[in-house]
Amino acid sequence: MPFPRCISVTFYSADYPDVRKHNNCMASALTPSIYARLSDKATPNNWTLDQCIQTGVDNPGHPFIKTVGMVAGDEESYEVFAELFDPVIKDRHNGYDPRTMKHPTDLDSSKITSGIFDERYVLSSRVRTGRSIRGLSLPPACTRSERREVERVVVTALSGLKGDLAGRYYSLGEMSDREQQHLIDEHFLFDKPVSPLLTAAGMARDWPDARGIWHNHEKNFLIWINEEDHTRVISMEKGGNMKRVFERFCKGLKQVEHLIQERGWEFMWNERLGYILTCPSNLGTGLRAGVHIRLPFLNKDPRFKKILENLRLQKRGTGGVDTAATGDTVDISNLDRLGKSEVELVQLVIDGVNYLIECEKRLERGQDIKIPSPIPPFRK
Repeated sequence: MPFPRCISVTFYSADYPDVRKHNNCMASALTPSIYARLSDKATPNNWTLDQCIQTGVDNPGHPFIKTVGMVAGDEESYEVFAELFDPVIKDRHNGYDPRTMKHPTDLDSSKITSGIFDERYVLSSRVRTGRSIRGLSLPPACTRSERREVERVVVTALSGLKGDLAGRYYSLGEMSDREQQHLIDEHFLFDKPVSPLLTAAGMARDWPDARGIWHNHEKNFLIWINEEDHTRVISMEKGGNMKRVFERFCKGLKQVEHLIQERGWEFMWNERLGYILTCPSNLGTGLRAGVHIRLPFLNKDPRFKKILENLRLQKRGTGGVDTAATGDTVDISNLDRLGKSEVELVQLVIDGVNYLIECEKRLERGQDIKIPSPIPPFRK
């Protein structure tokens, strides 16, 4: 009598999420066996795998836009749930392997060259990043007391900034209507998150408690507190002087870190992942250097998309991350965050934007343009 044919059976937990129709990095990496191994684990702050992936379960994503699909609740999330975070990081960051590779950090702005753009094309320049306070849970997981402690630590430190970096803090919960309108007019104010990617991750809880905006008197150095990350640090100005914007960014960031360290705190950082932030997409530098640039000819050219891809740049609408690029003016910024240093990424943007301007000038004159050779996403 022949033996019955063996049938392979995959074990599914009764709690395993249905992500078969999802288009995000988490859904691509999650398997029943990974879920079974990690679902009962928790970080020392009691953050679980299900809480990490909830935003990716609730938001299937767009067929043509692959989102990340998970967030960290604390610094330890990236270690406790590394079996899922690592392939997500590798997917999102073009093959960067967080187990074998080390992330470089470099805030020496003197290394930047050719950082002043032709202002007939570049309307404004901006560099931003995020920083997290070690020992406190990240916004998806923090308690009210932790969120208020982030605000206290950061605002106290910012009061120590002097000279051209000295400024004022505006609490979202306490500002007057006039102050609020003023900040809206200045394009400084961030509002309660309405994106389901953020709300499903728990970032809008207790809004606007312990949230606020600090900026210097010159209004070109800005810090958001307790939005998507503990802090978002932004240097910006009108015009095309990216070198000066980056110099201010580096100077301010170093002073803020020093002032926080003086008070016994430090930023989350490790040599494999760089600076630790809520979304895996922002690990490493967390840096986005960008310009608003007028490119009426190039923006209509069918080669523009491939040129950006090879230069490791991305195009957005001038309204921000979720806006489409329409009209002649677009937002151009670096595609990568992890595997290259801050100096490398800003220089990449400078070189790339100068190439785009040269293409635009050639098209204005009726001349042809070339698609540049691809730039590797990082040094292995």
